Amino acid sequence: MSKIASTFSRLVRFHPKSNPSSILIGEPVNPSLDVGLAVLSGADVPVALYSGSSILSPGSRTDRTESILKLLSPLSSKEVGSIRCIGLNYVSHAAEMKLDIPTVPTLFLKPSTSLGDPYPTSSTILPKITQEDGTGDYESEMAIIIGQDAKDVSEEEALDYVLGYTAANDISSRTSQMNQSQWCFSKGFDGACPLGPVVVSKNALGGDGVAGLRIRGIKNGVVMQDCQLTDLIFAVPKLVSFLSQGTTLPAGTVILTGTPPGVGAAKNPKEFLRDGDEFRVELLPFVGTLVSRIENQV
Repeated sequence: MSKIASTFSRLVRFHPKSNPSSILIGEPVNPSLDVGLAVLSGADVPVALYSGSSILSPGSRTDRTESILKLLSPLSSKEVGSIRCIGLNYVSHAAEMKLDIPTVPTLFLKPSTSLGDPYPTSSTILPKITQEDGTGDYESEMAIIIGQDAKDVSEEEALDYVLGYTAANDISSRTSQMNQSQWCFSKGFDGACPLGPVVVSKNALGGDGVAGLRIRGIKNGVVMQDCQLTDLIFAVPKLVSFLSQGTTLPAGTVILTGTPPGVGAAKNPKEFLRDGDEFRVELLPFVGTLVSRIENQV
């Protein structure tokens, strides 16, 4: 099996200013720009277009340039299928929850309907069931995007199947989560997985790459989570290999890799999400800032 040929460093999916009804993909012209924050501030963000229609088959870079009107999730809901999520995958998060270090990854799923765009394209909606108990929570996460179908792959070849990485927020409803032994319901509400702002190629990071990344979760300007990805219990090759055993991971599969310490449920007092809150997942360098604004379902 051949490695995925990465023709890009960073890709975005967006509606352009010139034709708001169209969806394009391309590479931000400024290689160091935090696209999420730039779009939020209303700055003009020029993008060099690619010939393909999806980050899964981006084609080649063209000489055309467009500006972002609305920033979208890197993948559409039709492309992701289901979203695989890993629980308890940071050493320091296990410590704050007073739980033993797991010996195998813990898996739960989010449906494709939970995929969400960065703000201000859309807000993250707290469903009525979450409003009733007031325990909506954030989880800053790095996400892996699988670039081609993977099944029964070894750890040694696992990175051959990885297209790149982006940021995610695993929005959760804690009361619903604790009321059940399975987590899919409490974490799978519509829009409960904002994703973006860009996908950075694994080749741009080098090796497994993610060891050099740092993730922060920032609620209304206050840092809640701050951790190096060297704290991961199960690294990217282990996760991809483990999840592919006996199971096909189709191209477009998104794998959320777990959250670092500092979730709202673990704080004293609790720091749950409320209508009007802003939450940022900052994954630096390269990926940038995924911004979410919380709104109540009405």
